[in-house]
Amino acid sequence: MNLLIIRLDEQQRRWYVGLEANNLGHGGAQKVSQIRGVNVDAIRRRRLELVEDLANRPRDHVRLPGAGRPSVKKKNP
Repeated sequence: MNLLIIRLDEQQRRWYVGLEANNLGHGGAQKVSQIRGVNVDAIRRRRLELVEDLANRPRDHVRLPGAGRPSVKKKNP
């Protein structure tokens, strides 16, 4: 798992840990959390994200609009 996950971008990593947690079934989020060192609540949110329709997610951006650092223009007009 760790060899694959280091090659994924941020969004793909989140989906992968959610998918693995789903595949492991009951207690899967806890197991993935121990392996990856990711917060259990974050993994549970990713599991829910996988259940939702991913078609509305941006394909060309890792983060949703408004996430991440503010642009330089906004910080220093």
